[in-house]
Amino acid sequence: MESQTEPQTNPEASLAAEPAKAGFVADTVAELRKVVWPSRQQLFGESVAVILMVTISAFAIAAVDRFYSWGSSQVFR
Repeated sequence: MESQTEPQTNPEASLAAEPAKAGFVADTVAELRKVVWPSRQQLFGESVAVILMVTISAFAIAAVDRFYSWGSSQVFR
């Protein structure tokens, strides 16, 4: 008959987790320092471009939807 043994806990494994977390935070901060952040002018211009394209796309989708709604109402009277 096999004896049941309880899993062994390794106190060194729990201690190794703390430096790993600290290393992750340090690496994250280091990577964020490498980021080239946009200027206010770039941010504003790109935001306007995104809003404009989303608006134009919404109107195009609405126009196609209304056209197909009108077409289906003509076919299925």
